[in-house]
Amino acid sequence: MGRLRKKGKAGAAKAYMTRSAAVKKLQCSLADFRRLCILKGIFPREPRNKKKANKGSTAPTSFYYSKDIAYLLHEPILNKLRDHKAFAKKISRALGRGEWSTAKHLEEQKPSYKLDHIIKERYPTFVDAVRDIDDALCMIFLFSSLPANDRVSAALVANCSRLAAEWQLYIMHSRSLRKVFLSIKGIYYQADVMDQNVTWLVPYQFTQNIPSDVDVRVMLTFLELYQTLLGFVFFKLYTDAGLIYPPALDASRDEAGAGTGAFSLQVADRTVVAPEPGCTTKKASSKEVRRAIKSIVTGNSGSGHDESMDVVDQAPKATEADEEFVPHPSTNDSGATASLPTFQSLSSIPRPNSSSLFSPYTFFLSREVSRPVFEFLIRSFGGRVGWPPPSGSGSPFTESDESITHVIIDRPTAARDNESLEGSEPKGKRKYVQPQWVADCINSGRILLEDLYRQGATLPPHLSPFDAKPGAYDPTATLSGDESEASIHEEKESAGDAESESEEAKGAAKKALPVHVDAESLHAAELAAEVAGVEYDEFQKGVRKLETARRGAAEKTAKQGEEEDMGKVLLSNKKRKLYERMKHSQRKQEAEVCFMIFPSLFALLML
Repeated sequence: MGRLRKKGKAGAAKAYMTRSAAVKKLQCSLADFRRLCILKGIFPREPRNKKKANKGSTAPTSFYYSKDIAYLLHEPILNKLRDHKAFAKKISRALGRGEWSTAKHLEEQKPSYKLDHIIKERYPTFVDAVRDIDDALCMIFLFSSLPANDRVSAALVANCSRLAAEWQLYIMHSRSLRKVFLSIKGIYYQADVMDQNVTWLVPYQFTQNIPSDVDVRVMLTFLELYQTLLGFVFFKLYTDAGLIYPPALDASRDEAGAGTGAFSLQVADRTVVAPEPGCTTKKASSKEVRRAIKSIVTGNSGSGHDESMDVVDQAPKATEADEEFVPHPSTNDSGATASLPTFQSLSSIPRPNSSSLFSPYTFFLSREVSRPVFEFLIRSFGGRVGWPPPSGSGSPFTESDESITHVIIDRPTAARDNESLEGSEPKGKRKYVQPQWVADCINSGRILLEDLYRQGATLPPHLSPFDAKPGAYDPTATLSGDESEASIHEEKESAGDAESESEEAKGAAKKALPVHVDAESLHAAELAAEVAGVEYDEFQKGVRKLETARRGAAEKTAKQGEEEDMGKVLLSNKKRKLYERMKHSQRKQEAEVCFMIFPSLFALLML
């Protein structure tokens, strides 16, 4: 006879555990439980049968794997959180009794914890850590732009700003930036680090307000993990590049608004002196190591501020000898063995030319251009950049420098205005372009014509360099089959008489319009197009495009109507509602595509 299975001791009831049961088993508060789950990467699970997992109850709750909760029982941070809870009780009791000396002694022995072991557990290899720093960089750049208040401390904002500057310094030094997109949310960047695409979002430099309904504690827990992760990653990246980490910071230049120019990169000396054969080495204690590191950091911050980063941006001198690979002939193959690549040989491979796109040019940023953004973009591709004193200190040259080739300006042309930079164009032979020219050159990988981006000109569309979702609007795409036939028909009509063409086009347009659109709407659309300066041929072309899109949508809907109705019958009520919401979002996207093709016509015809 087999063993009897008790109810709630096997199956889903044993594999899953509710949140309240997990908090009770760990003997911690709900806030500490959430903090532990964020740090350890444990998240709620969805069992197949909630009723069986909840031991017959149908009350809504969150479930976790029982093995994950058992894994948290052995976490050292859990003991530190318990020690901190006991510390809070002791210090509150001492302050309530007025025992100030006891409270001061307890404050000096305040328990603290580190997240180093968690980083090593979650990211066993360095490539895994680089692959997962997208969210960390977005969070760091977000908090670096937030104001300090009672929920976000000033020290935290300063630390995030330092980490953001260190990341930008490495990207400029390694020239690993590949794509940039100026969107409504912010600026999207993508860099190639260790053969991994790292994408992050940087908000624009506007005054940020923290909403009151946002739980900042959850974000601060993530930020605590991300700061430790980025510290490990940056140390490895700087060390592999032959640089000293952390870079030295000049406090005076930082207060003057130098930005990333306040940091100075220094090449690490990798020469190792071998000990003499008779010498005995003494093992240093942890306090001595911390004292030595502190002295090195303070020594670097006090010297070397006058060195520009452009000098350090060059390839560091290889002081470390390349490892030698000794080929051993195989017993099976008597031929010559091929030499295997080493780390030094791989690092000596020349980079593609796109990384030095702006090397031959010198840029000057106007006062209305965002200096931190375009300084980062230009220097990441080898260009020299300067700015006026109101934008901050540390500019390597002034506006009167004769080596300036491009002026980035973002204000309309002013005729006969002495303050306009256009008057100095014939003298210095400079080219005045708008900021979008820099981003488009980076995305295309070549220098574009400056005439399309001149000051005061209507800019071409700034397209996203990232892969768009299928069905998205692309103004640079070629015409489809129906649209190409319509364009060929227009070319044939243009060869005839202008009057007959206009009459036939009007008749064709009225026939092409749907039934619910009357002649008054068509006449209003024609008047609006005429006021906007749109030619009649373009107006008729828009009418045909709109009708082609509607006809195709109607045919597609008619074919799929019966299949969708049969499929909805087999779905449950919950899945049917989800399917209807998905179809509604698809119809909304199709409407946006039609609106982008001809917005004025679409708006009037939809009345």
